[in-house]
Amino acid sequence: MTTLLTNLKNHRIQADDIDSVVNGEVRYSPAKSLWLGSMLVATLTGGVLTFSWSALLVFLMTTAAALLFGHSLGSHRKLIHDSYQCPRWLEYAFVYCGIQVGLAGPLGLLHQHDLRDYAQRLPKCHEYLRHGSPFWRDAWWQLHCDLHLSNPPQLKIESRIADDRFYQFLERTWMLQQLPLALLLYACGGWGFVFWGSCARVTAGVIGHWLIGYFAHNHGSMHYGVHGAAVQGRNIRFTSLLTMGESWHNNHHAFPGSARLGLFPGEWDPGWWALVVLQKLGLVWEIRLPASLPERPELRARDGVGAIELDRRRRSAAGEDL
Repeated sequence: MTTLLTNLKNHRIQADDIDSVVNGEVRYSPAKSLWLGSMLVATLTGGVLTFSWSALLVFLMTTAAALLFGHSLGSHRKLIHDSYQCPRWLEYAFVYCGIQVGLAGPLGLLHQHDLRDYAQRLPKCHEYLRHGSPFWRDAWWQLHCDLHLSNPPQLKIESRIADDRFYQFLERTWMLQQLPLALLLYACGGWGFVFWGSCARVTAGVIGHWLIGYFAHNHGSMHYGVHGAAVQGRNIRFTSLLTMGESWHNNHHAFPGSARLGLFPGEWDPGWWALVVLQKLGLVWEIRLPASLPERPELRARDGVGAIELDRRRRSAAGEDL
């Protein structure tokens, strides 16, 4: 058991018991439910009453920006996985965009991700952590409830993040940080821009994040399997542009530290395209790819070809040296 925990442990997670992510209770979360519920009601009422094509365009633009620069580049590929380096001001800007998705503060989101990541690599974990329930029950759990583990693992966030005053400020005020953009939108286009550029954006971000999480752990194609893991990631091809590349989740389970998620021909990855542009501008460097990550003996090829051939195809598609 000790060896298994050592091999699969997330570097921020400390746990002595493999069942620490199994035993627990799912409880209704009033704050979480009210947050999404209020945004959804505002979208369905105010959004309908104030619809205009310009408001819809604002929704599309603000949602795309929050998902690309915020959730994908800021919260996920940088803050959580540190898969590339950039100036501190740019990291702050990306992470600030990330909280505009409406999921959580930066520290809370990191905690949620790392607990789920750690649990899914073990042989078994709670259904809440692996999206293992039927569709509608998983929706209720993920969108309106929290999991309270009986003996939860301890998360130790590195001081560069945990002690950062800006991140601590965002963690305390992440819901209130919707207000500056809402005020700007009101000044530009009135309530229609607010309902579509703020309320609808948050509603789409929160529900969309759950939807992709559900399908990316239950349905879709697989290049790789992680031997002994409770959950296998799945690639959801038709949502790659909508998710800025985040739906290549099987690739991500195989190489979680890689800044590039679309690894094979035809796997569109807007987040990676943005990183390439930023690298050429000198704003991003030390980008990590699968070839630079430690070997994972538990990784298995799953698409009908040998592991060597699969790796050759991946390297060729990713432009890495063979």
